[in-house]
Amino acid sequence: MAGSPALVMRLVASAFTVAERAGSIVRKVMHSGDLGIVEKTGSNDLQTLADRLVQKSICASLSRRFPKITIIGEEDIPSEAVEEDLIESGQAGDILEKVCPAEYSNIREEELVVWVDPLDGTKEYTEGLLDHVTVLIGIAYGGKAIAGVINQPFFNYQLGPGGSLGRTLWGMLGLGAFGFELKEVPGGQRIITTTRSHSNKLVTDCVQAMEPHEVIRVGGAGNKIIQLVEGKASAYVFASPGCKKWDTCAPEAILHAVGGKLTDMRGRPYRYHADVKHMNSAGVLATLRDHQYYSSRVPESVLQGLPSD
Repeated sequence: MAGSPALVMRLVASAFTVAERAGSIVRKVMHSGDLGIVEKTGSNDLQTLADRLVQKSICASLSRRFPKITIIGEEDIPSEAVEEDLIESGQAGDILEKVCPAEYSNIREEELVVWVDPLDGTKEYTEGLLDHVTVLIGIAYGGKAIAGVINQPFFNYQLGPGGSLGRTLWGMLGLGAFGFELKEVPGGQRIITTTRSHSNKLVTDCVQAMEPHEVIRVGGAGNKIIQLVEGKASAYVFASPGCKKWDTCAPEAILHAVGGKLTDMRGRPYRYHADVKHMNSAGVLATLRDHQYYSSRVPESVLQGLPSD
């Protein structure tokens, strides 16, 4: 390895090990039997002990090593001392060995924004739908999602004792994505993945306008993007406000790293500057291929029903 790795590569390498630590925290809370559930705005907007501990772990671990980066997390939790057993200081060696794309080689800490969803799919977590659950760490530069890490704490949980539990995916623009096998939906089928618990008429109308062969309703934005890159779905369609920047930053970076596309329902990119509003008000449309087809099928009535910004 010639010279010192670029800052952004060190950040991604740290985010990878921090996400792995986060996954172990999520599993530990689940195995304890006490999820510590509280309602934030209602029964479909929950927070658990795992959400709180993981956000503390991620934010404290990354800010200790990279004190000048901006970190924006989903959970509104009080600033307090973080227990040392929540701090992860390791870095993934295989990521440090990769050559940083030239356009990102001279980024400074203060130019980076990290978007954190400590437990994407919290409602599903509380209901035992463990394959829906992810931990998301997205890295943005110049308002653009350039790198992302997704941990699936319960990947392979159906295999039972003895199975290898959990995995971590990551990707970066100009490098590609790792930790999974990229596949496309067979036979050109239109398989739509959409929300499981936040549907409404706009969402339903939009999904049907795509003329899907199949509709898959699951929880978690991270989970839906994984379905796209593993060939289980061809489009993620959510024609409604509700999704936030911490839901989409990491998955978008991984999707874009393998040639996919994530936009709002009008085909506009989302921006991830530190001062942007957190809500993705104009919905989410994500595809691995044929984005223009799906974008062209969005009904005008759906667009009229969504906020313009």
